[in-house]
Amino acid sequence: MHLDWTALGQVTAVSIGVTVAVVCVFALGVLGLARTDDSREHPDGARALGLTQAALCFLACAAVVAYGIYLIVPQFH
Repeated sequence: MHLDWTALGQVTAVSIGVTVAVVCVFALGVLGLARTDDSREHPDGARALGLTQAALCFLACAAVVAYGIYLIVPQFH
């Protein structure tokens, strides 16, 4: 049995990188939601900006998850 250690290392590096990126984007989405709570004191459009930020971040996270499921499930190919 031969194991391609280079390919295994690449898969591991990409997996860790994507995981860190998704966690950071999700955290930015939570930050956007937190801005909507703070916007009651500052009604200068911060609520809309926070909701937009949260929606875009959560949409990006959902897209990454959907792409991962697409790669795993062979019936989608």
